[in-house]
Amino acid sequence: MSETSESITFTVDIVCLRRNSVLLIERGWDPHQGLYALPGGFVDPGETSRAAGVRELLEETSVKVAEEDLVLVGVYDRPDRDPRGRFVTVAYRVNVPEDTTARAGDDAADVRWAPLGNPGDLAFDHAEIVRAARLQSTTR
Repeated sequence: MSETSESITFTVDIVCLRRNSVLLIERGWDPHQGLYALPGGFVDPGETSRAAGVRELLEETSVKVAEEDLVLVGVYDRPDRDPRGRFVTVAYRVNVPEDTTARAGDDAADVRWAPLGNPGDLAFDHAEIVRAARLQSTTR
């Protein structure tokens, strides 16, 4: 077994679905400042990924959901998925009512609802996560 000093950062991303749309935030700073991404962020010490997902979605978009409504999409751990270093994320999806509104907060410069089938160019590997969530939601 080889020894390494690589540290791993634990994050969460949320695919928030409103009918056939996905909620995206415009990143307020680097990396990928100005690009759209999924709401999400760091899992704090003592916090579960579900709790962090609920917290980050609320902080970045003002959308409130319950932990039990989050459905696991997958774990994304490709070593090069984030230019800041090794980031491992747990991605969840959640469906919200059609009249759900969102407001940019925290580190989000803007929010928008994008077509689920064509959300545009997204930061990190978030297009891959959205595709997986879309496929998962149509098969269940």
